[in-house]
Amino acid sequence: MTASAINLNNASLAELPIAAPNYDRGSIGVGIAHIGAGHFHRAHQAMYIDRLLQRGLAREWGICGVGVLPADWPMRDVLRDQDGLYTLILENPDGSRDAQVIGSIVDYRYAPDDPEGALEVLAAESTRIISLTITEGGYRDPDGPAFALITDALAMRRDRGIAAPTIASCDNIESNGEVAKRAVLAHAESRDPALAEWVAEHTRFPSSMVDRITPSTTPEMAATIRRDLGVADRWPVLAEPFAAWVLEDDFADGRPPLEQAGVLLVNDVGPYESMKLRLLNAGHQSLCYFAHLCGFEFVHDAARDPLFAEFLLAYFDFEAVPTLAPVPGIDLHDYSRTLIERFGNPGVRDTVARLCAYSSDRIPKWLLPVIHDNLASDGPVRLAAATVASWARYAEGVDERGKPIELVDQLKDSLVPIARSQHENPTAFIESTAVFGDLARQPRFVQAYCWALDSLHRNGARATLEALVR
Repeated sequence: MTASAINLNNASLAELPIAAPNYDRGSIGVGIAHIGAGHFHRAHQAMYIDRLLQRGLAREWGICGVGVLPADWPMRDVLRDQDGLYTLILENPDGSRDAQVIGSIVDYRYAPDDPEGALEVLAAESTRIISLTITEGGYRDPDGPAFALITDALAMRRDRGIAAPTIASCDNIESNGEVAKRAVLAHAESRDPALAEWVAEHTRFPSSMVDRITPSTTPEMAATIRRDLGVADRWPVLAEPFAAWVLEDDFADGRPPLEQAGVLLVNDVGPYESMKLRLLNAGHQSLCYFAHLCGFEFVHDAARDPLFAEFLLAYFDFEAVPTLAPVPGIDLHDYSRTLIERFGNPGVRDTVARLCAYSSDRIPKWLLPVIHDNLASDGPVRLAAATVASWARYAEGVDERGKPIELVDQLKDSLVPIARSQHENPTAFIESTAVFGDLARQPRFVQAYCWALDSLHRNGARATLEALVR
């Protein structure tokens, strides 16, 4: 830490050399409990609430972060020591940087240490919204701690005569409101069918689309903030300048005036969700495995390679966009081009490895719907099938230079040996029905997939991309 760096906390706010909350944080009430207050939530939803607070609005809508996993303890400690404050750094494509301290997280509860405290926040009458960023995999676990805790809080609210809250998923899942509703109702039904009926009648589950590229924080980022900005922040957040939040306007017990912070409130989030998942998120998947195999460490370096940009644009134009319904206010062609620019922002320094993580959750939700729609409409699947093949090749755990690849995936123990068997059985990887459904029985997909996998083995990733686009 440099000698001049100022420790970030409430006492130091007036001394900070960068923009800081202009409101009295001690007078802000908790109206939102957010489960999973990691780097993405802090770059996105918490920023929007801070924007309202800076304008003297939504003073009853402060955020209490809730950690439910053992891995959340570092966030507990940092937010406790920094009074919930953190630095949000926006890296502009021209190399300039904007920084501000966000103050909208005014409390934090860590359920593994204090389950009663976490439960009381979720059940409090003042908590009118419970929001979630628990990753795509958090919805697949029937015994997931987030939904068990929410169900306990809903039971407590019902028994105390407290109004049901709005439960808002902010994860990258199509129809995420419906997905969250099914998970909560399943937990409630197993506990008490009458509780499930109460939840179904009174609780609202709006869907949302959230969009901002936010890489994981590294120690180097924190050191840079200390050196360049003079702020000692143990867990700053770095993001691109672009941010969007499209939210279904369906709330059980009121909401903040989010439209005044730039949030788009709509009746149907579906078109926006599909656009983001099938273009941005699936575009990341189309890039990352090929990029890793080619030796790229950072996303911006791969996206600035003309071959990768050409491959992504071909995927967008010929396979993804034709599966999308019109999106009000959005030109899909222009949006696709801005994605290439956003992926190529060198200031973000997003890592290829981050995009390659948790593929067995992400590919089925982001890319496979494009494939299924094109198979049904006799549309092209060659590029998306090649992306699946690049994942299968990556999952072998060794890159083209013989360097080990460390897979981060809950199915890693089964995926790696299956992937390594595909030299003898080319369709072994896609025969996993839990991940791919019936795709291994779709001749058009299998033909395109096997061609790409064979080319990856014979010719390598770059030559395969060249063949695909030329």
